[in-house]
Amino acid sequence: MQQKPWNDYSGFIRQHFGERVQKISVNTGLGCPNLDGTISRKGCTYCDRKSFSPFYCSVEKSITQQLHEGIAFFSKKYKTQQYLAYFQNHTNTYTDFHTFEKLINEALSVPDIIGLVIATRPDSITRAQIELLDRLAETMFVSVELGVESTLDNTLNVVNRGHDFASTQQAFNRCADKRFFTGAHLIMGLPGETKNDMLNHVYGINALHPDFLKLHQLQVLQNTAMEKTFEQAPEKFVVFTANDYLSLVADFLVRLDSDIIVERFTSESPQGIVISPDWNGLKNFEFVDQLKTYMHSQHLYQGKMFGKHENN
Repeated sequence: MQQKPWNDYSGFIRQHFGERVQKISVNTGLGCPNLDGTISRKGCTYCDRKSFSPFYCSVEKSITQQLHEGIAFFSKKYKTQQYLAYFQNHTNTYTDFHTFEKLINEALSVPDIIGLVIATRPDSITRAQIELLDRLAETMFVSVELGVESTLDNTLNVVNRGHDFASTQQAFNRCADKRFFTGAHLIMGLPGETKNDMLNHVYGINALHPDFLKLHQLQVLQNTAMEKTFEQAPEKFVVFTANDYLSLVADFLVRLDSDIIVERFTSESPQGIVISPDWNGLKNFEFVDQLKTYMHSQHLYQGKMFGKHENN
């Protein structure tokens, strides 16, 4: 089997833990400053507030119950793995320190949970929370995913993100010397961005020095503010075919620092709610196979052109 021509997350996990490890999504019930009026009540224009999640992931259940049900589900397929509690929905540091610590302690009290993945906004994580996660990372796996989404302030304003790229840079700087891993999340295809803009995001990502990167194509979903924008001004959007997006990702990867571990390339919302693009149900693993074949055929690999281009 050919090796993937990028620094692959699943390979990192196998090397780091020596076995298979599964994330279990958890809904902490925490909100978002971009929805409760602290920043805005409109939210990000692409946000689907229903947040499609596994059946066991519900705010009506305790964290303990969600994790037990998630472990029961995944253990049927993989008998000998361990698990990470993944605080996924909304902004999982958007609370006071003691509540945050209590949520973490509850998750870590569940047998077979060996670490944490915390998803949040770069403008909503405090120094006290960072220090707590740093202490935990001394003895277990801890990762903090920060929603970058775009490196362009104009785009962040257009999608009502509620923070600028400087806030993202500041958050990564505060986490830079800590023992936990950091991840960046980036959306390709936000309104107003050209293909060149999207490709040039790589330079901002390289400068942030995340450990992990999640990429995915913009999906315009039903009942979002983005749907209305798409209907009213479709010319603002670059709508990718799967092959177009694959080519863009390959161009992005060759400019990406080879030390950055790539965790994901696509988003897979339920087909019935996706307005655009229509990729006929293409799965992430299918995209990964196609990308691997394409990059090998073109003799491309992550970092091949790292340092040779600047915002061209």
